[in-house]
Amino acid sequence: MTDTTRLVRIWDLPTRVFHWALALAVLGSVITAKIGGNAMAWHYRSGYLIFTLLAFRILWGLIGGHWSRFRNFIYAPATLLRYLRGQARPEEHLDVGHSPLGAGSVFALLALLMLQVGTGLIADDEIASSGPFVKFVSSATSSLASGWHKNFGQWLIIGLVLLHLGAIAFYRIRRGRDLVGPMLSGDKTLAGDVPASADGLNRRGLALMLAAICASIVGWLVSLGG
Repeated sequence: MTDTTRLVRIWDLPTRVFHWALALAVLGSVITAKIGGNAMAWHYRSGYLIFTLLAFRILWGLIGGHWSRFRNFIYAPATLLRYLRGQARPEEHLDVGHSPLGAGSVFALLALLMLQVGTGLIADDEIASSGPFVKFVSSATSSLASGWHKNFGQWLIIGLVLLHLGAIAFYRIRRGRDLVGPMLSGDKTLAGDVPASADGLNRRGLALMLAAICASIVGWLVSLGG
């Protein structure tokens, strides 16, 4: 480390916990869906966990650490084009948090997961499992949601996850950039002028409170279908 570089907290602890919890929940959801039968109870539980995590991430995207806030990785088309041409401006720090390409992947995955959760809540396999909100929609709507949830939605999510893993491998092998390490430690060695994400105990306490609120709301919503 030189005089012009320092360890910078990029990913605050709440963002890191969200990331790995979401990865495990999605993996568990896919596995239990493939197993079926009694495992479907755990499929629904993992779906409710994903619901809670997504609700938390939306809120944290508004008030979380600097690099976790949506406003700091929503890029204009012109910025994306300059990035693809290798003409990014140093002060933009486009490779510090989510790059323009990475940001697109993040938003696509979040949107697709929200759609998957939404369709799962009203899905019905007409055998033994149905979402808690089935009674609030017509059979035609439930059938359409079930088809998406079990087919297109599932495979699109798997495809995006594989693309994400491929991008991690590409950056590691071809560009020598470790994307996994910073998501574990939270830190990167960067230029001194790169802003850090706030990650003190007060911020973590706020995140824990938000997570508890989100879990309570999801639990309440699910109970409406009981």
